[in-house]
Amino acid sequence: MLLLLLAYLGGVLTILSPCILPVLPFVFSRAGLSFTRSGLPLLAGMAVMFAVVASLAAVGGGWVVAANQYGRWAALGLVVLFGLSLLFPRLAERLTHPLVHAGNRLSVAAGGDAQPRPLTSFLLGIATGLLWAPCAGPILGLVLTGAALQGASLSTTLLLLAYALGAATSLACALLLGGKVFAAMKRSLGAGEWIRRGLGAAMLVGAVAIGFGWDTGVLTQLSTASTSGIEQTLINRLGAAPGSPATPRTTVSADAALPVEGAMPPLDGAVQWLNSPPLTAEALRGKVVLVDFWTYSCINCLRALPYVQAWAQKYRDQGLVVIGVHAPEFAFERDIGNVTRAAKQLGVTYPVAIDNDYAIWKAFGNQYWPAHYFIDAQGRIRYHHFGEGEYEQSERVIQQLLREAGAVNVDGGLAHVTAQGVQASADSADIRSPETYLGYDRAENFASRDHFVADTPVTYAAPARLALNQWALDGAWRIGAERSELTAGPGRLSYRFHARDVHLVLGPTADGKPVRFKVTVDGKPPGEAHGMDVAADGTGAVSEQRLYQLVRQPDGSADHTFAIEFLDPGVSAYAFTFG
Repeated sequence: MLLLLLAYLGGVLTILSPCILPVLPFVFSRAGLSFTRSGLPLLAGMAVMFAVVASLAAVGGGWVVAANQYGRWAALGLVVLFGLSLLFPRLAERLTHPLVHAGNRLSVAAGGDAQPRPLTSFLLGIATGLLWAPCAGPILGLVLTGAALQGASLSTTLLLLAYALGAATSLACALLLGGKVFAAMKRSLGAGEWIRRGLGAAMLVGAVAIGFGWDTGVLTQLSTASTSGIEQTLINRLGAAPGSPATPRTTVSADAALPVEGAMPPLDGAVQWLNSPPLTAEALRGKVVLVDFWTYSCINCLRALPYVQAWAQKYRDQGLVVIGVHAPEFAFERDIGNVTRAAKQLGVTYPVAIDNDYAIWKAFGNQYWPAHYFIDAQGRIRYHHFGEGEYEQSERVIQQLLREAGAVNVDGGLAHVTAQGVQASADSADIRSPETYLGYDRAENFASRDHFVADTPVTYAAPARLALNQWALDGAWRIGAERSELTAGPGRLSYRFHARDVHLVLGPTADGKPVRFKVTVDGKPPGEAHGMDVAADGTGAVSEQRLYQLVRQPDGSADHTFAIEFLDPGVSAYAFTFG
């Protein structure tokens, strides 16, 4: 229920997004008609179609995206016909007789004096829903990420429908207010014909804007309106997004009794186990168990990993079993070879369940990377922690559960952890840049001057200056659902950031050929501020699919412009993270 409310509120805020502007003329074209018989069916059709298309796109793969592109062009044609019927009512007379009849019906339905037909408005709403491409803010990103992780379900569609109904609510308010304004103008100015023609022209302009991609490109860049801050505040107050770190749900003092949160779910469903034969909840009775949900390109997981490894080594002989559950975020993290290699490179020696189908993830009802669940010797979950931090509290819980299980001489001190490279703790006080995805499913703050086109090679050009947390592409790129791929080299990716560290999840060419790159900060080689995967002169190469540390400054107290130029084609860029 909480997520439904959050999705609804996110939809209400959509009207403030710049890329909703081209849809408004379609809504206001019904402002002079009965709200019950015209406006309401329009909004219902729009909401239903958006929920259906978004549900399929979240779980259906690339064919849905392709089918939706054809549907958008068909919808654009229908909207253009509506707009022309408003702008030139007599145009139909120059067509053949069947088209004259159809044109007259459209003209009457779109704004004439006849009684409006709900079915016509509903069909126009369906067309509008196909064209509606709202800016994907944090709340819609939460819904779509959850849909991708949990798969097709009724809850997925209900969340998307709640989001769409929220948008319809705000548009309904605008429609009711606009109807009163238009009615007053007609009475005072006798301008009904000009208003109808003006709306027809606005609909045509909106169709052109959507056809050229300005709704997700130019308008987003020109507008200063942004709902991201408001949406993030709602997420923080009402719940955190799937896959993101969160504050702990449970806090206890070192000597307090730990509550029982439920039985440990089964560990069935892993496609493979590393460092161990398959383990079961029943076989682990009598042991204290720490279950760590992680994925190897997640910066938050990597920074928590040294503590998990230290606990596994320190308390192994006293009855602690650590189990890493690797649940992939990106497609390349489903490759068992990639996971095996990453676990070896990271020094992970405890059992790892490869949870490619999210079976264990779903059994725990988990939503976060990283997530730590602490299970006592009787098989009961006694504590959990989401995200980084509060390591002392977590280790005290381990010690308490071991003592409850009968372990003697449990060391009451804390494990000594010295993390290097990407695993070093973040400079949280100075981070002003959020995790930023470079695929259209969750992309935000895209600033390249050319319009955003999905799944199609396009030559992009970056603006001369970037605002804080904007990113841009230069060169020939294809933007896919979860990554941007350089289709012809060279190409450039830039970001205006405020943080100490810059990380980027990258992959080489499809056949594994390395891709050379050169990094600059404010137009210069990074020098002493270079990351562990970059030389001081900014040079490096993408040789495997993982997270790369590209910048490590002495401090992160100022804004800087990061740029990485790829000298060869075929590289894939997935997400920026900062530290």
